[in-house]
Amino acid sequence: MLRKILVGATALIGLSLAGQLPAQGPAPQAPAAKASPVAGTPPSSAAAGTPAVPLDSKDLEAWLDGLIPYALDQGKIAGAVVVVVRGSGPVLAKGYGYADVAARKPVTPDATLFRPGSVSKLFTWTAIMQQVEAGKLDLDRDVNAYLDFKIPPYEGKPITLRNILTHTAGFEESVRHLITSDPKGVQPLKALMPAALPKRVFAPGTTPAYSNYATALAGYIVERVSGMSFDDYVERRIFQPLGMNRSTFRQPLPGALAPMMSNGYLTSAGQPQPFEIVVPFPAGSLSATGADMGKFMMAHLNNGGVLLRPETARLMHDYQAPGIGPLNRMALGFYEMRVNGHRAIAHGGDTTLFHSDLWLIPDSDVGIFISMNSDGAPASTLQLRGALFEKFVERYLPGKDNDGRVDDASARQHAQMLAGNYVSSRGSFTNFISLLGLLGQATVSVGEDGRIQFPALDALSAAPREWVEIAPFVWRDRNSGEKLAAEVRDGRVVRLSVDTVAPFTVFLRAPLAYNTAWLLPALLVALALTVLAALGWPVRALVRRRFAAKHPFEGRALMAYRLSRGFAWAVLAAVAGWVALIAAFEADIGALGGPTDWLIVPLRVLTPIATVGLAATAGWLTVLAWRSRLQWTTRVAALLLLLSGLVLCWVTFGYHLYGFGMVY
Repeated sequence: MLRKILVGATALIGLSLAGQLPAQGPAPQAPAAKASPVAGTPPSSAAAGTPAVPLDSKDLEAWLDGLIPYALDQGKIAGAVVVVVRGSGPVLAKGYGYADVAARKPVTPDATLFRPGSVSKLFTWTAIMQQVEAGKLDLDRDVNAYLDFKIPPYEGKPITLRNILTHTAGFEESVRHLITSDPKGVQPLKALMPAALPKRVFAPGTTPAYSNYATALAGYIVERVSGMSFDDYVERRIFQPLGMNRSTFRQPLPGALAPMMSNGYLTSAGQPQPFEIVVPFPAGSLSATGADMGKFMMAHLNNGGVLLRPETARLMHDYQAPGIGPLNRMALGFYEMRVNGHRAIAHGGDTTLFHSDLWLIPDSDVGIFISMNSDGAPASTLQLRGALFEKFVERYLPGKDNDGRVDDASARQHAQMLAGNYVSSRGSFTNFISLLGLLGQATVSVGEDGRIQFPALDALSAAPREWVEIAPFVWRDRNSGEKLAAEVRDGRVVRLSVDTVAPFTVFLRAPLAYNTAWLLPALLVALALTVLAALGWPVRALVRRRFAAKHPFEGRALMAYRLSRGFAWAVLAAVAGWVALIAAFEADIGALGGPTDWLIVPLRVLTPIATVGLAATAGWLTVLAWRSRLQWTTRVAALLLLLSGLVLCWVTFGYHLYGFGMVY
């Protein structure tokens, strides 16, 4: 049960590739496999290398009508909106399914609001670039110059806006102030930014690590240099010039827009859920119609349109941050996606209920947007988004990627070098949320055929993964076309990533001390032995009373025995508390925003007392048992409990299950 709950919470927080973050941030997007991405979805008729089908509204509508409704039904998704634009005009904007299932209210592209999640960040980045263009911001200046609080340097290096726009500021993941259903959760950025400041765990500019906090910080900088609230700024400088009259970052929704808001569902068969409040609102609080999102796409496709000068738009779109090998990289705010020889700039977004993606393909002057109002069946929204993009490009913009091939002997050697456990750069490292890292490590193994296996990616593709090394330490999946690449230093693989997340997440080789290949089994054994010790205490007492048997321990040894069993029960109480906390988080991510503080603080006091107490008293008992030359079973039992206590102490302090700080 503990493992099941921990796995579920780990997936929620997005520490493994198989999970979707039910907050702000693009979930890893799976390019559609050549097999159908949602069970039974008909594949497109075009194959790579065949002539393009002309992109016109009639053909596109027929094609989408063959893909989207069936995929929504199979994925248990209530409704969706799809918008395709080309140049300065729309090709098609169409709603599918229902905005209100019970009322049978259909989705419409111009009168139904969706929550694009982290696609909202593109508006924040656009605002930043407007202020760069105005000369009020410098991409490479210490951001402390624009703030009224201090962000300490890391290894002597400050954060710049270029770091923020490329997700290389080095912040660890922050979840406490993230998403809630309580309207009181909305906080002014002036109060939120210093209160929620997470620790920096990577030197700036070195490691992609997606950060909602950093984006909200960018929004606060816009407020500071413009003299306007962020909401006012976006409305005046982005929405109004584009005629986006049915869009807002405000939470709760303004009265005029509230009736247009689509319900959000866990599945199409479920009940509508409360409106989600995104606490770091510049990172993801946008509500907008599909038609309005089309206007935003057209502005960027037209060299910034009325929003940016052409040279500023090109800087934003064409920049390529450092990355791993040939994998996709961050532009300034957008991230790359490459398929069939085309380079797209994109951004995805996920709340708990809404799942969206926006793609711009500059070389073809095309933009695509999709948003869905349900979490749906597992991975269904990921697969549909991937199917839409991959199959659209395959049909209307076909092309081909030219790959090489590494010889079999080298491929086997490189696969063995890659094998092991890896830690996501998008995670918590200095607070108790790092506990979820125990189950969040990505594992790469080598199959009997000598090819790599990456199980965390399997759930994101309808077809089995078949990785082929196409260049030294670069692999491509034959079915999805996705690439995986590794960085090698001194003959050792130190980090890797895959195309879909490479711009904002890398996987670092897990340190031996925290490698779950041994630590997780050791923890489970330690907990099992602790349970046996705790339960054995009253059971043995009853047996001794029933048969009038003498206790094997006397004097100080008896005291050590009783204390060790008392601390064993304390450990079980702490474990039960952590399970309850994770279960609350799994049920509602907003529970980590304050409602569970009453449990978090006592747990971080009880846990170190219980684990250190168990190790100390079990150690004392072990010494006395061996000195007294008791039965070997008694001495071994004491020693095993000591080892269990030491493992529990390692987890307690290695995963920061102590302290009083409330930034996590």
